[in-house]
Amino acid sequence: MIASACFVVLMAGVNVSAQQMAPKDAPKVVVADSEKTLHSQWQGKRVAYLGDSMTDKRRVGTTCVYWEYLTELLGVEPSVYGISGNMWDGIYRQALKLHEEKGTDVDAILIFAGTNDYNHNTPIGQFFTETMKQTNHNGNVVTRKYRTPVVNDTTFCGRINKVMSYLKANYPQQQIVIMTPIHRGYAKFGEKNVQPDENYCNGLGLYIDSYIDVLKQSASYWAVPLIDLYSLSGLYPLADAQAQYFHNADTDRLHPNAAGDYRLAKTIQYQLLSLPSTFVEK
Repeated sequence: MIASACFVVLMAGVNVSAQQMAPKDAPKVVVADSEKTLHSQWQGKRVAYLGDSMTDKRRVGTTCVYWEYLTELLGVEPSVYGISGNMWDGIYRQALKLHEEKGTDVDAILIFAGTNDYNHNTPIGQFFTETMKQTNHNGNVVTRKYRTPVVNDTTFCGRINKVMSYLKANYPQQQIVIMTPIHRGYAKFGEKNVQPDENYCNGLGLYIDSYIDVLKQSASYWAVPLIDLYSLSGLYPLADAQAQYFHNADTDRLHPNAAGDYRLAKTIQYQLLSLPSTFVEK
């Protein structure tokens, strides 16, 4: 279990103290008991997190990441593999590392990625190619269209298929959940790293909505639950009143701060409560 390095007091869902770094010798997240849902199907479950900067253990733009809050809210045990800047091809490498380090010794895998694929102009591609193929239908040989999943590193659909085919093959008894990216606000991390808000299309003429829609389709195709944080989290950095949930109102409305991460965690918490945490009889 990864220790948290932040100290946040929350009472009745309201942050009543400033987020601050805890002493290194006493890392702690304090969440009011009234906000926890312990003794649920998720208590004590081992959850692996795959993702980008919003999952990274280095706490990009925040003092406390959503999975640190979930540790307290649900009593889960986290294993975190998220890497800042990763796209869905990076999620595949994270999945390989997870298997190398943990094998199948996890109960659930949560994937929170896709915003960097949009920002880096990853082509959407297709989930399938189609050919004509013969098959037996009720004793008769017929020729019908036949689809084959596209697996590659160059398109968004191909990357997702590559990750999900690997996880389905190697984690057949685990709960696997896809989480959509949240809305994107303006961010400037340097003169050569300026990212417009989501009202601008990317270099391919695609809005982030297109990537969100693909993730929803992928969850349906691969038969995994989807937590639509784009819709459900309430985080909307394009509204000035929502800047309180992001790292910096002027230079980083991309990364949630601790308040934003707590809101993410609460959304995920209640979505997970509606899902099985494992499919293995104990």
